[in-house]
Amino acid sequence: MRLTSRRYIGSKAKLLDWIFSNIDNNVKGNSFFDIFAGTGCVIEKALTSYDSVIINDILSSNKVVYDAFWGDIVIDIDIINKYKLIFNSLDSIIDHNYFSINYGGKYFGVNDSKKIGYIRELIENDFKNNYINKREKNILLASLIYSIDKIANTVGHYEAYRKIEITDNRFKFDLIDIPNKNVNKKVEIYKEDANRLARKIYSDIVFVDPPYNSRQYSRFYHVIENLVEWKKPELFGIALKPAPQNMSEYCRNNAPAVFDDLISNLNCKYIVVTYNNTYNSKSSSSKNKIKLEEILNSLNKRGKTQIFSSDHRFFNAGKTSLSNHKEYLFITEVTCEK
Repeated sequence: MRLTSRRYIGSKAKLLDWIFSNIDNNVKGNSFFDIFAGTGCVIEKALTSYDSVIINDILSSNKVVYDAFWGDIVIDIDIINKYKLIFNSLDSIIDHNYFSINYGGKYFGVNDSKKIGYIRELIENDFKNNYINKREKNILLASLIYSIDKIANTVGHYEAYRKIEITDNRFKFDLIDIPNKNVNKKVEIYKEDANRLARKIYSDIVFVDPPYNSRQYSRFYHVIENLVEWKKPELFGIALKPAPQNMSEYCRNNAPAVFDDLISNLNCKYIVVTYNNTYNSKSSSSKNKIKLEEILNSLNKRGKTQIFSSDHRFFNAGKTSLSNHKEYLFITEVTCEK
């Protein structure tokens, strides 16, 4: 499975050619830093053009994916393939486990959820017993994330499950496409708060695509976060969410100040920001917390800013209605040092 083979809100996969065409024509540099990386598709594209890339996201599940695709630990592909055979030979005669007790019959079929929980426990135990190394573990976990995304009883995220009858026994474990080692490419991977990390990192180009509305990614993807971290917390409510964690300040009312702090502390030659005009959305959760004018004000403090726009169909879970939707790209050449 390719890096972009999973559903993810706000993914820039369909905009990559437009984004990088404008970057290539207006930006010069050898290093590229995606500070809110999400699926990682922007970094995947950047690796074709830049010698050094830095990737960061606050979600544990996303960092697992980055480590799986671009980690530098040597792996044994025969071991990986052996696990694939084991996982796909499981039958439904498996005891209930943490995953199936909580998610079975809701986000996944009962039998499928038993297999998913069994696989996750086996991966954890075999890693603790040194049968697999850290990157082999992350490849198996990333593959599990992508495999369950195909059968999840959701509309593309885990804010809630669909109240319909679930077709069971659909789970199949597929491996991600493990890329060949990027020769002469440097990849740094982080899981940190963006505003804190900005103060510690230099890159010629920094790509900024923060969450702009009130939808917290840690809540939208709580099931896969729980699966990856495997701390087995108590879950609450109809949607079976754990206690809140990794809550982004960009989804709160003080987002403009948080964004301004980030931009003010980036150490780079160019700042590239993406933004879409959902500020007047009918759905309160879809309304942007930062206005376009506030984005520009922050960027113009650092240098000269160019603006590009593109028509783009955005993610819609059913409540958001917005005509003339546009995606904006801001490119700022930094002239004012932090």
